[in-house]
Amino acid sequence: MNNLPASTGWAWLKQGGALFRKQPLALTTLLFANILFSIGMSAVPFIGPLLAVILIPSFSMAFMQACLMIENGERVTPAVLLTGFRQPALGPLCKAGLVYLVVSLVLMIVMRVAVPAEFMQQMAEAGSDGRNPPDVAPAQLLAFFGMFLLYVAVLVTLCFVAPLTYWKNMGPGKATFYSFFAVLRAAGPFLVMLASWFALFFGLCMVVAMVFGNANLGRVLIMWLIFLFMLLLQCAMYAGYRTIFGKP
Repeated sequence: MNNLPASTGWAWLKQGGALFRKQPLALTTLLFANILFSIGMSAVPFIGPLLAVILIPSFSMAFMQACLMIENGERVTPAVLLTGFRQPALGPLCKAGLVYLVVSLVLMIVMRVAVPAEFMQQMAEAGSDGRNPPDVAPAQLLAFFGMFLLYVAVLVTLCFVAPLTYWKNMGPGKATFYSFFAVLRAAGPFLVMLASWFALFFGLCMVVAMVFGNANLGRVLIMWLIFLFMLLLQCAMYAGYRTIFGKP
């Protein structure tokens, strides 16, 4: 894990875009399948949402394996969805998923403490109404924004847990340790990658909003941009893994 220049983050984003352009339909199908499985699982009372979190590493390995296949010139098929659900990989990946579960519970507790429940209720009511802006204190808004940044930072530090578990045969503790410090040591490239990713996404959304306004077509295009940029980030994460830990 050598020190990398900050500009490497932009290179990761471009490499991720190149991977996506080779097989966009296959990756989009993979994303929708993962979303449907996650929604269906979360609909199961009590245990469903917990399982959805525990299986995050298994779901994410489908994208990592798909990126590796694209890089190797192989055709991505729906069978790649089962990458993280086959034995003997499923058990270790579920153990890694317990790390996600613990971290999610801790962040949920911190969110409850840092952001009042009244703030979340007002934001929800404003979102459903769409006409009256929420009347919230600046401190509450700042706390919410801070929690959002914390949540993103934690998720990014865990981004390599699944591939390290699957490709390097690391235990959940060791994979979490290496993922955390790999991201920490490459903080500059990750900041550049995420900032560039967000700037591109926000800029394109602004263009769509100015051209189409509140038209239904504009909303559809923005929704597609969300899916597109989710895939772009997944592919960029693979490029980051390959740079730091080597090609699988």
